[in-house]
Amino acid sequence: MIDGQPTVLSLTDAAAAKLRELTAGEENPQLGLRVYVYSGGCSGFRYGMMLEDAPTAEDNVLEANGMRVYVDGRSIDLLRGSSIDYVDTLMGAGFTVNNPNAVAACGCGSSFRTADSAGSPGACHH
Repeated sequence: MIDGQPTVLSLTDAAAAKLRELTAGEENPQLGLRVYVYSGGCSGFRYGMMLEDAPTAEDNVLEANGMRVYVDGRSIDLLRGSSIDYVDTLMGAGFTVNNPNAVAACGCGSSFRTADSAGSPGACHH
């Protein structure tokens, strides 16, 4: 729990280790992982992630497995209960989201819809 709020999302040990590797040597104490959801993809929503220098006024600042995570207010309900993992397979390596709110996803693995909302479905591009 952060600030009395239930856990919004978690990072697996593999994801946290990869983030520590990516941020090694960075001296900015505000550096964190931005996780967000936006309309698009074949199922309606897509995930986005990037390293961010500092949170914005609209962000929820979370801590997951020792890492700072920034989630904007629009994305937080769509991500509630999600777990972010880092996988390295023959098909490629990258961060993945296990989202209990997703009731459907397309083959690309980065697009989903929830029971309440499907966003704006489009083509499934990588």
